Amino acid sequence: MKQSGFYVRRAETADAEGIAAITREAFIKYAELANLPTVDALDETVGAVKDDIKNKYVYAAFLDDKVVGSLRIEVNHTEKTAYLSRFGVSLDHQNLGVGKSLMNLVDVDMRSLSVKRLCLHTASKVGSLIIFYYRRGFFIESTSADKGYVRAFLVKEYEI
Repeated sequence: MKQSGFYVRRAETADAEGIAAITREAFIKYAELANLPTVDALDETVGAVKDDIKNKYVYAAFLDDKVVGSLRIEVNHTEKTAYLSRFGVSLDHQNLGVGKSLMNLVDVDMRSLSVKRLCLHTASKVGSLIIFYYRRGFFIESTSADKGYVRAFLVKEYEI
């Protein structure tokens, strides 16, 4: 069913191509901001996105049925933890509330799943991302250079 306007929902396999395109666009910019030659997300196929949609919690933001943002979460139900990855917003739609809307839906779902900790990695050099996550309630728990650059490990704790 066609929808108009802006909305956020769990992704379906039919959204995979749009999610792959947004991920690629966002991670080209991420690599540039972090001064990296490339990042793993740029090698991802539409098939890998479809697999994630089937096996993870994948969320997408739409504007008039076009994907303008997405993110993925892998939940460890036993440990009540989750890991957020591949968060990207179209360059034309950044700083308009798309990322915040995605995170708001994630927060609702993480609480309903009794997740205690939502974790992620991001380049510590990219201040705009660190600030975005801090404003969403994350804090830096540690840093590492395991991927060849300094990444911050951020955590958001939920009370359940």
